[in-house]
Amino acid sequence: MHDDELLTVPDVMERLKLGRSTVYDLIRSRRLPSITIGRCRRIPARAVREYITNELEAAA
Repeated sequence: MHDDELLTVPDVMERLKLGRSTVYDLIRSRRLPSITIGRCRRIPARAVREYITNELEAAA
């Protein structure tokens, strides 16, 4: 996974093992940054890694 890679919502769902509405809730609450290109939502791979890191630190 490259830092500049853009993931789709289904990609993020698969990587985080979460449902669609949970991923959109994370996007809506700005806990998972995303961009919109046309009508397509994309999440930077770096943002997914940072989300995981932040959640691990918060759980420690």
